[in-house]
Amino acid sequence: MRLDKFLKVARLSKRRSEAHEALEHGRIERDGRPLKPGYRVKPGDVLDIHYATKLVQVLVKQVPERMTPRIQAAELYEIISQRPDDPEGWLH
Repeated sequence: MRLDKFLKVARLSKRRSEAHEALEHGRIERDGRPLKPGYRVKPGDVLDIHYATKLVQVLVKQVPERMTPRIQAAELYEIISQRPDDPEGWLH
């Protein structure tokens, strides 16, 4: 599944377009590298998500093959850490 769609399905982003924009601006990273919207997310990925006021690090636990009403967003990922974000820190 594409990362922009996963972020929407997992409810880490309100809309897929918001996830897409965040990815295009380099606000979502894996291993210190910004990811693109088409990145194929897989279980075990650790993502750093830079929201407006906080940095959230999540571990992807599972990736659904398709969107169904039975999907529980909270089961798709685990929050590893959460802290206030330094808005300029991720640019350096």
